[in-house]
Amino acid sequence: MKALLLENIHPSGVDLLTERGFEVETVGSALAEDDLIAALDGVSLLGIRSNTHVTPRVLENAPDLRAIGAFCIGTNQIALDAATAAGVAVFNAPYSNTRSVVELAIAEIIGMARHLTDHNARMHAGEWVKSAIGSHEVRGRTLGIVGYGNIGSQLSVVAESLGMRVLFHDVVDRLALGNAVRCGSLAELLAEAETISLHVDGRPTNRGFFGEREFAMMRPRSLFLNLSRGFVVDTAALKRHLDSGHLAGAAVDVFETEPRRNGHTFEHVLRGTPNVILTPHVAGSTQEAQENIGSFVAGKLSDFAENGSTVLSVNLPGVPAPRAGAHRIRHLHRNVPGVLATINTILAEHGTNIEHQTLATRGDVGYVVLDIADTPSDAVLAALRAMPATVRVDVS
Repeated sequence: MKALLLENIHPSGVDLLTERGFEVETVGSALAEDDLIAALDGVSLLGIRSNTHVTPRVLENAPDLRAIGAFCIGTNQIALDAATAAGVAVFNAPYSNTRSVVELAIAEIIGMARHLTDHNARMHAGEWVKSAIGSHEVRGRTLGIVGYGNIGSQLSVVAESLGMRVLFHDVVDRLALGNAVRCGSLAELLAEAETISLHVDGRPTNRGFFGEREFAMMRPRSLFLNLSRGFVVDTAALKRHLDSGHLAGAAVDVFETEPRRNGHTFEHVLRGTPNVILTPHVAGSTQEAQENIGSFVAGKLSDFAENGSTVLSVNLPGVPAPRAGAHRIRHLHRNVPGVLATINTILAEHGTNIEHQTLATRGDVGYVVLDIADTPSDAVLAALRAMPATVRVDVS
């Protein structure tokens, strides 16, 4: 099977797939839609990061594609509904770079509190301005975390270890770690916190989540961080509140529009704004995180291709798939009544004995893994593929 890995995915992913017998091609940058369609000819596994967009048109024109690995946390760059309809499994790395993101957030909080970017710029310009005005310790200050998932909760623990008081808000009922205090509303959090850090996911309903109204509710001279998704923040509103002095500083790592390749010009309204830290979507880009992500996601792609395991798939039912028989049939179907009974009837009518069977459903789709002793006949496979509910049938 052929795998295509884009956007400088860490060699750990390349090595793992190569060791497991896949033919691996790598490309150092993201690909535009037409280029991606051309590159996917004959490709079974696709690995991307955040700048490659897998659209419905791409999926329609990639009949050989079996799985996509997002070597990052987010999957909003992938048309998940279209992938599911095409029977393409999608995997990501929800935990592998958590620590790296948290460490950058802490560094930026301290950097803004001490005006490190301003001091650095003056020193490089030959100006010596030794002053404590506007510089503060983070100990004893209040951090408000919006989104208390894997990253937000770990940031909570590390910030508390520095002596910060931690508040958080999440639409999901999350367990507070340490001495963190849950706020009943975003407004309550914004009214109390001196530093706000966003860690929300990339669902479409979060577009424009934080804008003029929310910035106006923040405490005067507070700090703001966005290390989540570019499109969740109205950056024009952020700029206004920085220029007016209402906010004392900001750190932004993600942008709604990002250059597709390294070296391309970055244009943004926040460029040149004092006490603003701009980083090129590198919160999770440490050597440790990228190595972990590379091996983790490549392992998920390999497991799916080899035995049909969908554990931690973003869009398909999660089925652990230990092998019990010599041959395996993987049947992805629309989640309607009677599918399993029909599958079993087909196999029984053709004298095929099932040694192990696993079924799981998720929303509109169901997934069955069947282990059998003998090679399935062409008649069996034809009958399974002819079922009205069938999305895809694979054999290994």
